[in-house]
Amino acid sequence: MTVSPKKHLGQHFLRDESIAQDIAESLTGAGYDTVLEIGPGMGVLTQFLLKDKRFTTWAIEIDSESTAYLNEHYPELTERLSNEDFLRLKLDQKFTKPFAIAGNFPYNISSQIIFKMLDYKEQVPELVGMFQKEVAERFNAKPRTKAYGILSILLQTYYDTEYLFTVEPHVFNPPPKVKSGVVRVIRNQRKTLPCDAGLYKDVIKTSFNQRRKMLRNSLKKFNIADEALEASEFVKLRPEELDVEGFIRLTQWVHENRKEK
Repeated sequence: MTVSPKKHLGQHFLRDESIAQDIAESLTGAGYDTVLEIGPGMGVLTQFLLKDKRFTTWAIEIDSESTAYLNEHYPELTERLSNEDFLRLKLDQKFTKPFAIAGNFPYNISSQIIFKMLDYKEQVPELVGMFQKEVAERFNAKPRTKAYGILSILLQTYYDTEYLFTVEPHVFNPPPKVKSGVVRVIRNQRKTLPCDAGLYKDVIKTSFNQRRKMLRNSLKKFNIADEALEASEFVKLRPEELDVEGFIRLTQWVHENRKEK
């Protein structure tokens, strides 16, 4: 039995076992004894995760054909394999203790996987996985660079990020049109923000909706008086010039200066 890659699911099956082994061995095992693999496909990464006795491997696969293949070839995984959509999963109900995330992630939902992980950041101390290279480069992008954006800031707020290595298209079936990048992110020591977390996210997203314009344009959304806006240190900056601490200070300023509607 083989599995046909499905375009609508963004499936590109990794064929190079040495790369799969490198991904598995990039997991540190620090602070968890459970790993959740997202989208195992035909199990090229799964086999190495199962061999690692530091942790217990679980897997979630939306494709029923892949699930049947995995049940046949990795029967030891069967009781920990779910045929579900990761993005719809209530992770705090499935896992009661910390777990890491691993996988060769479908390109079409890779950013959504990160945003979902951030929602459960207190349960996920680490992620190691493969993304489209352009997306992977955003993870540890620095201010004033083209790759720097919403994903960079929100992820770097709560995780230390590391770009591990690049993977060429020819090792996949079918080969994607772009290169891939493997990254590792590890939860940092930041437990809470010195500002409202919801407002922080809103300020970042609103700012980058007009990333080429000065912040005075996007900050108008928050109902801030013109005199306060013009007196601010932020109005002549562009969002790509602020790092995590800069956005925290901006959020505090917005909270202090917005008018009641």
